[in-house]
Amino acid sequence: MLRRVITAVVLAAGVLAWVVVLVACGYIALPGGWTINFPGFRGSVLAEPELRARITVPPGFSIGTYAAGLSSPRMLLFTQAGDLLVSEPRAGTVMLVAGDRDGDGVADGQRVLLDGLNQPHGLAYRDGRLYVAETNAVLQIPFDPVTGAVSGTPERIIRGLPEGGNHWTRTIHIGPDGKLYVSVGSSCNVCLETDRRRAALLRYDLDGSGGEIYATGLRNAVDFAWQPGSGDLYATCNGRDLLGDDFPPDALYRVVRGGFYGWPFANGNRVPDPDYGEGHEQEISASIPPAHAFAAHVAPLGMTFYEPPDGTAPAAFPERYRGAAFVAQHGSWNRSKKSGYQVVALRFGSDGTITEEPFATGFMRDERAYGRPVDPVVGPDGALYVSDDFTGSVYRIAYGNPATGRAPAAGRTEVHPDPLAGLSEADVAAAVQRGEELWTTQPCPACHVPGQAAPAMLHPLSGLRSKYTIDSLAAFLRAPRPPMPPVMLPDDARRDLAIYLLVKQP
Repeated sequence: MLRRVITAVVLAAGVLAWVVVLVACGYIALPGGWTINFPGFRGSVLAEPELRARITVPPGFSIGTYAAGLSSPRMLLFTQAGDLLVSEPRAGTVMLVAGDRDGDGVADGQRVLLDGLNQPHGLAYRDGRLYVAETNAVLQIPFDPVTGAVSGTPERIIRGLPEGGNHWTRTIHIGPDGKLYVSVGSSCNVCLETDRRRAALLRYDLDGSGGEIYATGLRNAVDFAWQPGSGDLYATCNGRDLLGDDFPPDALYRVVRGGFYGWPFANGNRVPDPDYGEGHEQEISASIPPAHAFAAHVAPLGMTFYEPPDGTAPAAFPERYRGAAFVAQHGSWNRSKKSGYQVVALRFGSDGTITEEPFATGFMRDERAYGRPVDPVVGPDGALYVSDDFTGSVYRIAYGNPATGRAPAAGRTEVHPDPLAGLSEADVAAAVQRGEELWTTQPCPACHVPGQAAPAMLHPLSGLRSKYTIDSLAAFLRAPRPPMPPVMLPDDARRDLAIYLLVKQP
């Protein structure tokens, strides 16, 4: 019981305020060898020469920045026209990154496609309709890949997904069976969920009907993909925290309908959980162990199987990578020494073995993070594109076809010329007055005001009006980039604070 209490306290949002100590000391050591070691708020975009010198890829490959200036980019989806859709859950937007029509290895621009969403994450497309997974819903909207435009208003075909808690991302894909699959992470580090849809993979018809729980015991399956040829479904999964530097392993699971994968009763290969294993021996023995164990706490997120779009793709990878799964390891926060922060390749042997090898490394060196890979996808040119929510970038990893070296534009298209348009002066003044009090009591100045913030913690605010609307800034405050704590306020109060920031910290 004591362990459960300590775990709950450690993971509470308020503990994130200890980030000052994290920056000063590197990590917090807790009883039992538990540690908190965050990589920091955000990183700077690496200049192209530094990127190529720092990030190591196999011989014959090159890496370049395809797009920059994004707001915590997460999941990626290429359109039939070669444009790249990017979810930005903390900004509440889906961006359209224009395809590389001039062939220099750099995107031709970017613009907002959808705005004002509730932490959008997963993306899918089928038959003229774009599907977007919000934290509590799945919406669909008509989308024309040729014009790169949506039409009409979003229709939420699935509502009432469990929201809040530790794991708020929702990832979606359309399976070979034409069904819509939705991953929902647990609400906690380890607990007994009251909602069976938590720590599970769900399946629906494309119109949102016919929902069912497809698989359970998946603590936080951030992404999943079907293996070409076999059609087997594999999912990355983040193991529980606060059991030490090297346990439990993160996992890749082969997911079957009705399968149970152990959480919260077991970790790794059916190892009983110290909090919830006792008395659940039957469930543990019936659980399905990982198909592959990653190192502990590396945080595997996005995954994709490598299949080039056609045999003439100019940047197609060598034959030895065909059928390999690329997995982005976002990087640890729960180790005294950081681990992960790389892209790995998984090879599937004919005997059922899976071997892991590094593919893109150097995003973390000497305990400093330079990037946090999120989602790898294969582009129409055969290159691998990888999002990085730490620097706001998307990288392009190509074989035998390096980029010309032109740096991508670091700015983003304004969401609105004036995010305060439509509000009366009286409404703005009243919101600013309420927001100013919230700004002080939260307390925001301890990180954002020179002279009040410790030098290592200072994060000045600027350019907010060119990045956010009122709604998207309020959404960011609700789920900011860790280790910034969520602003635990009612929605109307978060909106007041957002208006205050747009007026006073433009």
